[in-house]
Amino acid sequence: MKYLKASSITAALLLFTTGTTTALAADGGEYKSNGVVEFVVNPEPTSPIDPTNPDPNNPVMPVDPTNPNGPNSGTAGPLSIDFASSLDFGKNKITNKDETYFANAQGLEDGRSVPNYVQISDQRGSNAGWTLTVKQEGQLSNDATQNKELTGAEIKLVSGQAVSNAEAIAEPTTSDITLDPSGAVSNVMSAKTGAGAGTWVDRFGTVETVDVNGESLQKNKAVTLTVPGKTPKDAVKYKTELTWTLSDIPGNE
Repeated sequence: MKYLKASSITAALLLFTTGTTTALAADGGEYKSNGVVEFVVNPEPTSPIDPTNPDPNNPVMPVDPTNPNGPNSGTAGPLSIDFASSLDFGKNKITNKDETYFANAQGLEDGRSVPNYVQISDQRGSNAGWTLTVKQEGQLSNDATQNKELTGAEIKLVSGQAVSNAEAIAEPTTSDITLDPSGAVSNVMSAKTGAGAGTWVDRFGTVETVDVNGESLQKNKAVTLTVPGKTPKDAVKYKTELTWTLSDIPGNE
């Protein structure tokens, strides 16, 4: 019995010693390696996105009511205008009263209506800020009719909201806009230094169902055209052009 106890003690010591030796063998010091990724400026255009769900992973196809071939392509480069709504104020009865007309909501190819909007992308990776402006290139007009110009007509875009799926990025500021047909520039949206990186939408107002001459239409009350009653109007379509300009000048600090 004494021999058996000694053997048991010896075995236990061997197990303890072996375990200790194994642990010491695994402790061979520390060594560090690295993980790295680098980003470069992206020159590719950015597709339009849904202004009510601004996720670049789910692009949409807006409809241009003034162009059956679709909207113009976005501008090239890492700082780009991706899309801007054309404004359609619909068909309206001639009247000698002052009238305000609401823009048709922005249509999408999938049949949905969303607020009118403008979209920009800043993929420079510099966080340097930017400024977006718009200019009305002359009064609504039609050279093929007697009363060629809607004198005194005024387009307004209000209740703009800057939205994005970007996280931890300071948002741009938006402005209410009254377009000047004489060609003066209006500020639309601007990002100060350190703000506005990624893809941003300035969406105006919301979509509402409005009765127009007995027809229910999807309209945007934040985008309006006011026409004085005293202005002569012919039974034709009047048109103007809007020029949106995105510069690398940061907004006010």
